[in-house]
Amino acid sequence: MLTDYHNHLETGTLTLDYLKKFTDTAKSKNIQHFGISEHAYHFYQTADILQNEWVNPRRFYDMADYVALFKQAWNSGIDVKMSIEMDYTPGKHKEMAAFIKAYDFDYVIGSIHWVGDFGIDLKEYIHEWDKRDVFDIYRQYFDQVVTLAESNLFDIIGHIDLVKIFKYVPNDEDFLLEQYDRATEALKNSKTCVEISTAGLRKPVGELYPDRRLLEMCYEKGIPIVLSSDAHFPEHVGADFNQAIELARSVGYTTLMTFSKGERKEVELG
Repeated sequence: MLTDYHNHLETGTLTLDYLKKFTDTAKSKNIQHFGISEHAYHFYQTADILQNEWVNPRRFYDMADYVALFKQAWNSGIDVKMSIEMDYTPGKHKEMAAFIKAYDFDYVIGSIHWVGDFGIDLKEYIHEWDKRDVFDIYRQYFDQVVTLAESNLFDIIGHIDLVKIFKYVPNDEDFLLEQYDRATEALKNSKTCVEISTAGLRKPVGELYPDRRLLEMCYEKGIPIVLSSDAHFPEHVGADFNQAIELARSVGYTTLMTFSKGERKEVELG
């Protein structure tokens, strides 16, 4: 069995025709569990969770239209999971929980894209990396991984080490392993799975998420995985899954977690 749970329609339209380009690609690649998890900041209903000068101009969807699209797909016999990718926002647990509970999501992804006012993965902010202490950014980033896991609000954490995206990485392995260890300690006590995401191969870092050492800790601590491509275009669905599967198996994983209406089920890794 294969999953691809982390995908976005934002570069196109919230229409059945555009959605089908994604689901048809997934079907052609024998991906049995496929989901769309649009960025939550695009929706008017998340205005009380995240506000900043980059996000606010990009809030242009209504959840009613999003839900209607999935109902249309299901009525057309299209097997697609309805999800959301939320920017984990410290101090907004109550608001995030209310939003999640308001909709019948199959699963919910929590991701970290912001360290304070710093958009760590945005090209518009890349110059900020040279102005900041990389150790401090990593420490604050993994602080959020810990509290994301402890919140137990999310089924999956997206691209768990996204912070490496522009190849700014602390040159201290002991420090990195300390961050990985405390993150996985928190995750093992939560319901949150980790995704192996192929999106990093298309980014400057040129690597899968997560780092092999981090994934090994996940395996040792019994943290389940899913496979994701984080496709923003139909042609990226299932991209480079051979590398993701090879990494998973080489670490020791033989199963994936699947989701349906919030219920999880472990299946054999295809």
